[in-house]
Amino acid sequence: MKSYIAAITGASGSIYGIRLVEELLKSGVLVHLCVSHQSFFIIKTETGIDWTGSTGSETEKKIKKYFASKNLKFYSEQNLAASFSSGSFLTEGMFVVPCSMKTLSGIANGYANNLIERAADVMLKEGRRLILAPREMPFNAIHLENMLSLARLGVTIAPPVPAFYHNPKNINDIVDFVVGKILDSAGLKHDLFKRWG
Repeated sequence: MKSYIAAITGASGSIYGIRLVEELLKSGVLVHLCVSHQSFFIIKTETGIDWTGSTGSETEKKIKKYFASKNLKFYSEQNLAASFSSGSFLTEGMFVVPCSMKTLSGIANGYANNLIERAADVMLKEGRRLILAPREMPFNAIHLENMLSLARLGVTIAPPVPAFYHNPKNINDIVDFVVGKILDSAGLKHDLFKRWG
């Protein structure tokens, strides 16, 4: 079974990451999910979804219940012993959606301070697909330099910028368009929006 790593970091736009995971699971792949500590508050604030638990296993239960799929594995960002922290563990690639500027900087500078940054570092060193959806506006020169450094290494930089030629009727249509474009970047089929032409 094909597998992907999906990470949700502490930036606005967590709904994009949640929708991405739903679509990946729908396509029948195994998803290794890591949610940064800062993300839980943002997810609750922006979506009303509360995944926080008093223990790590309680959090994991809530996340698994939400997605209701056997093809989802959840990992704490502090679990540096996770299988995909090693280059010998094979995956098709990794998504960081949304990607905070802190995480972007950590990846661009090889910091590998947590599981998300370490997994991205593995994708880089092994030459595997890495797609980041940086969520900030406006970008400063440091943000742009970090993105340029990563793009030169083959990372796909896919900011969650919506389009309107498909005449979105609601927020879900806008989210689906962005997630569809991110899936396009990975070469994954979907039917999230009507294509131009």
